[in-house]
Amino acid sequence: MMNIDLESATVGSIVTDNINNAKVFQKHNIDFCCGGNKKLTDVVREQKIDLNEVLRDLNAISQQNENAIALDFNQWSLELLIDYAVKFHHHYIRTIGPEIDKLLQKVVEVHAENHKELYKVLALFESSLKDLQEHLEKEEQILFPYIVTMEQAKNNNKKLPYFHCGSVEYPIEVMMQEHDGEGTRYKEIATLTNQYTPPVDACNSYKLVLKQLKEFEENLHIHIHVENNILFPKAYKMQQSF
Repeated sequence: MMNIDLESATVGSIVTDNINNAKVFQKHNIDFCCGGNKKLTDVVREQKIDLNEVLRDLNAISQQNENAIALDFNQWSLELLIDYAVKFHHHYIRTIGPEIDKLLQKVVEVHAENHKELYKVLALFESSLKDLQEHLEKEEQILFPYIVTMEQAKNNNKKLPYFHCGSVEYPIEVMMQEHDGEGTRYKEIATLTNQYTPPVDACNSYKLVLKQLKEFEENLHIHIHVENNILFPKAYKMQQSF
């Protein structure tokens, strides 16, 4: 059962209410991570999407999951959210990303002569992997350890610990800007590949790599949503409570 009014809620809060709602927004190409602060009604109007169809899909997800256990990220501690982000999403990027890159290079060698867009897809994806590696390291080495330290201080009734950045505000702003950049990059990859649709002459490797790229983007959207719309706002709020 929905816990929020869908027609007045933001797309980010709808996914926060039930992570499975992300499937509906992915189906309709609605940005719920970087664009999570927009109201659903505004988004469907801007993108000329049938609101009733989206609402039907969201309600169907709700009914399917009434008796299922869903991950309620909004109730998790900051440390648990960070542990999940690092052990699941960061690990996924570092292990699956290079595998996709290897297969994509082979597909480019065979098919790029007839599908020139593959050169651009490869360049975009490899730039993404490079930038994401730097992004993950900044989160793991700078921002995340401080958020955990801050939460521990709060739980033990101690003062707000010193942070060389001064506040979580600046590093979070940088992380969100980098998230926006990745969102834009994968929109371009999706456009170049006709929303990851294999051409008629695609071999099995070509079909597989498009499927993997689509899954990689979907995973990245969930990753960004958890940080942008749950972890970062909770960290802001906790810092202000000291």
